Amino acid sequence: MQKITPFLWFDSNAEEAMNFYVSIFKNSRVGNLTRYGDAGPGPKGTVMSAAFQLDGQDFIALNGGPHFTFSPAISFFVNCETQQEVDELWEKLSAGGEKHQCGWLRDKYGLSWQIIPSALGEMLQDKDAAKAQRVMEAMLKMNKIEIKTLRQAYEQL
Repeated sequence: MQKITPFLWFDSNAEEAMNFYVSIFKNSRVGNLTRYGDAGPGPKGTVMSAAFQLDGQDFIALNGGPHFTFSPAISFFVNCETQQEVDELWEKLSAGGEKHQCGWLRDKYGLSWQIIPSALGEMLQDKDAAKAQRVMEAMLKMNKIEIKTLRQAYEQL
């Protein structure tokens, strides 16, 4: 059992969001669902909380009402190995949401994600400061991160 589990507060669509996320990420599954009873505060029989895993990472979602909403101050960083993985996650997670600069997006539930190729971090940590700077400048012009464009900036003489 992992020690720290992200706990996501939804208004009333935690089960829908959970099913959406589980459908996108490999090695994911729906766990236990807890439903409201006669005591409420949600309608009897509706989902109160949902446990699930995304690529092996545990999450809990709560239908807690409209009291709190998500903010970009908290986001999920997804490390991608290939451009195909970046492209797929970018399109699926941003559907019905908003695409932002530098690999950030907000999904249709208001949750922020960073879809980042591992190659970006490798290039930004290069000992050659000029290479790293060119990669940073290229990345700042992008919404979805394109590995090919980063590599071109990196290899420029």
